[in-house]
Amino acid sequence: MRQIPLAIGPQPVRGFDGVVAGRNGVVLAHLQQLVAGLPCAGPNPPLPTYLWSGAGGGKTRWLQATAEAAEQRGQPVAWYEPARPLPWRLEAGAALLVLDACERFDSARQQAAFTLFIESQALAVPVLAAGRLPPIDLPLRDDLRTRLGWGHVFALHTLDESEVRTALRGDAERRGIALSEEVLDFLLTRFSRDFAHLLGLLDKLDEFALSRQRAITVPLLRRLFEEEGQTL
Repeated sequence: MRQIPLAIGPQPVRGFDGVVAGRNGVVLAHLQQLVAGLPCAGPNPPLPTYLWSGAGGGKTRWLQATAEAAEQRGQPVAWYEPARPLPWRLEAGAALLVLDACERFDSARQQAAFTLFIESQALAVPVLAAGRLPPIDLPLRDDLRTRLGWGHVFALHTLDESEVRTALRGDAERRGIALSEEVLDFLLTRFSRDFAHLLGLLDKLDEFALSRQRAITVPLLRRLFEEEGQTL
């Protein structure tokens, strides 16, 4: 089974413990219930679930959390995204089908995703998908767009500043590092609050600190970006 795409560096399995739900409590409850029902009993899978938000809304993080929670329970996950080379085939034994960044599927991947969707329905494998647009606005072929939207559709709410702080601190703690308030202030005042972007910065900072055996501080952050030719 294909590994879930995670950030650079050693990442502990987080599952739903790695999610700060904020105003997305209904989404969290729904996904927890979805995972609790794996593998599906009976001939029919649950209705598909589709999550959407603009850039940086945390869609992939929600998908990763759900996939990790499923794998914690011993349920394999089949994960497909635009960067994954064709052909796409539903791996034997998959208990959950995940389709990420659906709005970026080209025509060949749309055909592949549609085939996966049909096969998953026949095998009672639930589908969890995400994109930057609601299903009705996705630039996809009609049959795939319709199927993505015929089940549970959730618009994700972005996290406010306090929730972003909590999420970043929690992610750092799971890596075994501590982020001071000074570092968090620096990150949140100088960079976009796009959560995916901030996690990417944390990945780079963690790797940089480990390579130099230094604690994560604001001076270390400045040095990282100076070495990359960026000014802060």
